[in-house]
Amino acid sequence: MATFSNIGAICKVTSAPSLSSTSSRALFPTTLRSYSHSQVSRSRSCRLCIKSSYAEAVRGDPNSDAIDVVADVKTERIVVIGGSGFVGSAICKAAVSEGIEVISLSRSGRPSKSDSWVDQVTWITGDVFYANWDEVLIGATAVVSTLGGFGSDEQMLRINGEANVVAVNAAKEYGTPKFILISVHDYNLPSFLQSSYFIGKRKAESEVLSKFPSSGVVLRPAFIYGKRKVDGFEIPLDLIGEPLEKLLRATESFTKPLNSLPASDLILAPPVSVDDVAYAVINAVKDDDCFGIFTINQIKEAAAGVKV
Repeated sequence: MATFSNIGAICKVTSAPSLSSTSSRALFPTTLRSYSHSQVSRSRSCRLCIKSSYAEAVRGDPNSDAIDVVADVKTERIVVIGGSGFVGSAICKAAVSEGIEVISLSRSGRPSKSDSWVDQVTWITGDVFYANWDEVLIGATAVVSTLGGFGSDEQMLRINGEANVVAVNAAKEYGTPKFILISVHDYNLPSFLQSSYFIGKRKAESEVLSKFPSSGVVLRPAFIYGKRKVDGFEIPLDLIGEPLEKLLRATESFTKPLNSLPASDLILAPPVSVDDVAYAVINAVKDDDCFGIFTINQIKEAAAGVKV
């Protein structure tokens, strides 16, 4: 299987605040491009009637009228696979707040949340292996997959690997311009400690980067924290994750020499806020020149570029 572990994230650079990262090439959008309708419905044609000063001056002329201006205005329409889950719902919420049209595909469908943003998402109940892609992907400018889970080796290979591969190939066949995968940090584990969870994720990464070589995005966060609901109960993962992230970042200069030790990242890799993951996705959706693998620091940088 091909490996893409050395591919870095690439995007336009802006003046957004930079975090420490030895190989980070900041990924923030500076411009939005216009596309014709033929390019997989990436833009919608808007007809605007504008009253100009010239029109006012010749108001008495029966042949004069408002000036019709046809403009190609790019509108984003993203499909979030697993949109009702912990990470997926954060992405849906962030996308709605940025004025992005959102469709969610998940087995559980619409979540029980009463937040107002929920009403602005199109919730489709379905399994990625049996999805009606004609219904899901039409007009999509990007697909975001949050698929992943634990279980037996067979289950993890199927959920983390095969399910994502199905989604990647469907997006490619339908001409969707961009695919964004929520993967997992490279914990520098010895090969004999690599579980089917990581093997499945890396298989999905390879598929994304081979099928979308100039627009595929892979986010590799470590432990993701935030307020997570499980069976109606809210688990405040941020009470652990947030102070731990601050502690590890504050001591980073002292612990850096330990990073080369096998599996050291299991302890030393800083947790990532679910909101940072969500806004890093929004950054990737908006920036047409953004592609590659995002490390933990690059996820933070990308999120900061959207939240400013």
